[in-house]
Amino acid sequence: MPFCIIILVLLTIGLIMMFSASYPVAYYSLGNSYYYLVRQLIFAAIGVACMFGVSIFNYNKLHRIVPLIMGISYLALIIVLIVPSGEAGVHRWIPLGPFNIQPSEIAKFSTILFFAHWCSKHYDKMQLPKFSVLPGITVFGTTAMLLFLEPHYSGIVIIAMLTVLMLYIGGMKTRYLAIGGIILGAVVIVLAMTGGLTYAMSRMDGWGQSLEYTTEDMWQTTWQTRNSLYAIGSGGLWGLGLGQSRQKFLYLPEPQNDFIFAIVVEELGLVGAVLILLIFALLVWRGITLSLRSKDNFGKLLGIGLTSQIGLQVILNILVITDWLPNTGISLPFFSYGGSSLIMLLAQMGLVLSVSRTANIEKQ
Repeated sequence: MPFCIIILVLLTIGLIMMFSASYPVAYYSLGNSYYYLVRQLIFAAIGVACMFGVSIFNYNKLHRIVPLIMGISYLALIIVLIVPSGEAGVHRWIPLGPFNIQPSEIAKFSTILFFAHWCSKHYDKMQLPKFSVLPGITVFGTTAMLLFLEPHYSGIVIIAMLTVLMLYIGGMKTRYLAIGGIILGAVVIVLAMTGGLTYAMSRMDGWGQSLEYTTEDMWQTTWQTRNSLYAIGSGGLWGLGLGQSRQKFLYLPEPQNDFIFAIVVEELGLVGAVLILLIFALLVWRGITLSLRSKDNFGKLLGIGLTSQIGLQVILNILVITDWLPNTGISLPFFSYGGSSLIMLLAQMGLVLSVSRTANIEKQ
């Protein structure tokens, strides 16, 4: 119950802040201040229904459908490359009537699910490369290749982190992870030297230079990150007040998406931002604690992986909006606008609740 309450508290705060951040741009660009709020409320209602529905589902039955879910993930990653590209020639979403599906969100879940299944099934053999290195390279490599073609580099980074986490807690030897990191680093260097990372390098332009007004081009390149820093700085200790942000009035582009936490800091200040981050930390801690109580390794690995995904995305999002990382498009869980992310996250939290429920029944 405490874990469920924490999720609903974060979701409620996220909906309030998403509306506060989005109504100016929704009014100016779409003529309807409530456009993003109404859609996000629909996504939230579907997500909460999925969360409670999944929470009474026996997570162990997922063992049987791992190949199916992996197949759906790969199919979606292939389909998105076929549909017409969006802005800047990237392929990120599959249009489905009035809504869009983002395959990378499915890929994150399928990666966690596969490694939870594999590591629990071969737990006593994970010290052997055949049962750890080979599946790790196969699953991550194929998924990363499809994301590379979109291109969606932030998705690759998150899935790489999730792969390392799942293999590590699944029993893989640390030296294999180190060797894999060296090989991956070498691949990145080769791609960068051969021009294969042109899009990624363009996103790194201006990184760490948001407040340095050197050229007109740099001024335009760092526009979003610079206004994010302005928002954070003007929030001060206590903030300007809920709804009182200035940067959301067409200064900070897409304030309802990846940079929403900058508006949160501007309106609620350092105190409000820290409290929200503490709630996120409490969610991750509680989720991992519940998962460790599971009666089987599959429940432990699945719950830890799903909960850790939230923690990773929160950390990376904060690093991006403060210019500690390049602007790579990482959403803030439960806050950023987007149906695929919100529904998938809530459904995944339902699985953690399922793990906890099963553990409690076994305990009784």
